[in-house]
Amino acid sequence: MSIEEVLKYLNADRVADMTPEMHACSLAQSQNAIRQTMELNNRYHTPEEIVAIMSDLTGEPVDESLMLFPPFYTDFGRNIHLGKNVFINSCCNFQDQGGIYIGDHALIGHRVVLATIDHDLDPHDRTNHCAPIRIGNRVWIGSGAIITRGVTIGDGAVVAAGAVVTRDVPANTVVGGVPARVIKTIDVAR
Repeated sequence: MSIEEVLKYLNADRVADMTPEMHACSLAQSQNAIRQTMELNNRYHTPEEIVAIMSDLTGEPVDESLMLFPPFYTDFGRNIHLGKNVFINSCCNFQDQGGIYIGDHALIGHRVVLATIDHDLDPHDRTNHCAPIRIGNRVWIGSGAIITRGVTIGDGAVVAAGAVVTRDVPANTVVGGVPARVIKTIDVAR
């Protein structure tokens, strides 16, 4: 069983169809992510070392322009996809089984949570459901914001600190509140 096979099921929101072998592979990847983030978070690393650790964690090359301030937490790691010139501030939590895609020049504030999984409401069937979070280019997500599964944040948007985003965010808008709503449109002069 390969992690790539598991990712195909996760990316298609077919968690309920996963075999016991797929679940075991997913659990092994989660344990690997715990090991890698413990290494990242428990001693000093140069920016170059952080890029190398994140490349290993995600399983794909991470651009050398990444700026990440630990601690950083993820429960899977293999479904995080980072653009160029991304900044991730300290204490962020990425629950990435459903896929997290972050565009170029994105700014992620302190303690941001990106959660790509939720569960059925039926207390006798709490099946997981996955959907990707897509963050466009030049997006700024303020401290303490929470972005839920399936949300796309358009290019140039700003998510206010503490917002809980449950719906797509149009490009070049500012959203805030719980649940987040459009506060204003950004006048882009360029």
